[in-house]
Amino acid sequence: MKKSQDGFQSKELLEGGAWEVGSKSKMNYKNLELIETILINKLPQEFIGLYEHKHMVNTMYCKFTALDDNLTQLDQEIHYTQFNGFIPKVMAKLFPGMFKRQVQKWLDQFKTVVEESS
Repeated sequence: MKKSQDGFQSKELLEGGAWEVGSKSKMNYKNLELIETILINKLPQEFIGLYEHKHMVNTMYCKFTALDDNLTQLDQEIHYTQFNGFIPKVMAKLFPGMFKRQVQKWLDQFKTVVEESS
């Protein structure tokens, strides 16, 4: 994650077993702290996680589809389900592309890391 997500520093397991459904982890970034709860883990096919921050809550759905022996398609959907506070709510309404750009940036970085490691 340090290679594919700018600012990522560490991930600390809080409850449950690593990567188990229901487990909770604290994800630390340079200017951000998230609590991740694993809702579904059927890797390598799919993964769904709930991410909670003091200003917002979102659910991320990832589906991996093998297209051939050397090519995999990643489909990802992120649903923002809650914004807390006046400023986050205004930013979500006025600048929804800001969230999409950050997600796309991390997807592009993930793609580069995977392709370089192959």
